[in-house]
Amino acid sequence: MVREPNGESALELAAKRLERAISQLEHRLADRAARAGAAADGLLDHDRSKLAAELDSARARERELEEAGAAASAALGRAIAEIRSALNGQAPAQEA
Repeated sequence: MVREPNGESALELAAKRLERAISQLEHRLADRAARAGAAADGLLDHDRSKLAAELDSARARERELEEAGAAASAALGRAIAEIRSALNGQAPAQEA
């Protein structure tokens, strides 16, 4: 086996270079993973705020529909009372 002036063989030097390359690769991968995670967190925050706004809008629309449903139900109740009154030959009751 050939020895370098510092006493290490070519194989030992190659193994050290490989270890350094692997270490650098691991650091780069960790850095990229951290940056990708931060970007994903930003997207999740944006999605979360968008969903919260959509939920607020849906709840407001639900309240509007409930109010419209209650008004329609009351109008329908009055119409039914008028029809019953007309069928019975009575004058409809007037609301105050």
